[in-house]
Amino acid sequence: MRLAQLNIALAKYPLDAPEIQEFVDNLELVNGIAESSEGFIWRLKDESGDATNIKAFDDPNMIVNMSVWESVDSLKNFMFRTHHRDFMRRKGEWFHRLPEDTYVLWWVEDGHIPTLEEALERLEHLRSSGDTPYAFTFKTNFTAAEAI
Repeated sequence: MRLAQLNIALAKYPLDAPEIQEFVDNLELVNGIAESSEGFIWRLKDESGDATNIKAFDDPNMIVNMSVWESVDSLKNFMFRTHHRDFMRRKGEWFHRLPEDTYVLWWVEDGHIPTLEEALERLEHLRSSGDTPYAFTFKTNFTAAEAI
């Protein structure tokens, strides 16, 4: 089993606005760090190399990020022990704080590439049911053996 993750964020500005330019300018760098990180398997992207133009919501400022990792630890290592953490610390400059969960984790079979629809369904399940082995957060961290 592998760990899938979906993260959504509502940008405070259109992605071509100067206020969010530093974030946009570093997408290629941070995505490259992810792809070269130990345990990385796959990430959602379009022809441009990132997912900022993939629209899953009516609001054009809502962006998505989705990836698959070998383990929870490999994802955490990328998130918190690389240059990515510096951008996470600054997310309040660029993104609204939302009242609902904005990320979800779930286990997938080896070789399975999750669809955006699948990921959004997992997020909705998390929001309606809380952390379960089907859809969870780092707070509960269900194991692959507990996956349903």
